[in-house]
Amino acid sequence: MSKGEDPGVLTEEVRPLAQSQKSMKKREAILRAAIEIINTKGFAAATMTDIAAALDLRDAALYYYFPNKQALAYAGHQRSLERFEAILITIEADGGTGLCKLRRFLRAVLEDGVINGPQLYFGDHSYLEPAQQRAIDTWTGRLAKKLERFLEEGMADGTIADCEPRLVVQLLVGMLIWLTKWTPTTPGLTNERLLEAMETTALSGLARVR
Repeated sequence: MSKGEDPGVLTEEVRPLAQSQKSMKKREAILRAAIEIINTKGFAAATMTDIAAALDLRDAALYYYFPNKQALAYAGHQRSLERFEAILITIEADGGTGLCKLRRFLRAVLEDGVINGPQLYFGDHSYLEPAQQRAIDTWTGRLAKKLERFLEEGMADGTIADCEPRLVVQLLVGMLIWLTKWTPTTPGLTNERLLEAMETTALSGLARVR
């Protein structure tokens, strides 16, 4: 600020940014709480009051960001898919064999859950508007294709046994989806234990025996 400038001008310039950052953090906190509660109770049983109470907020605070529970759930699906896609992009950029990418992907999804909370269970979105359902289906379909390519690459480079990528991806994603629903209530469960279990049940069967 140059000499003679009104300090109030600078304050007014900074305030919107600070308010925006604070608003974004609160929105993310609301989404995280909503995802956890919807995963636990289901969409029908979860209420805006439950979500607000988890954050020590009034219901009105939620309605400032989301007009209704359906809009909040849709935003939760979008945020979860953004996280899922970011993981796939990072894994792809780091390179490696198909099996290596698959292992890193599983670990990254579990680690993301520890840092950012669970992803919304996207096995069911029947409570969304038809247009919202189509948008989620299109997005999940695109991400599934990216994951299928890891399997195709693995079959091509010899690290993954011949299989049906589309079917295997559905099995792997289904496993990850259910993990988000029951692992939070399992005492003492760690990512390492989960990875060992997935290695035994899924990846060992996919790995090509040399």
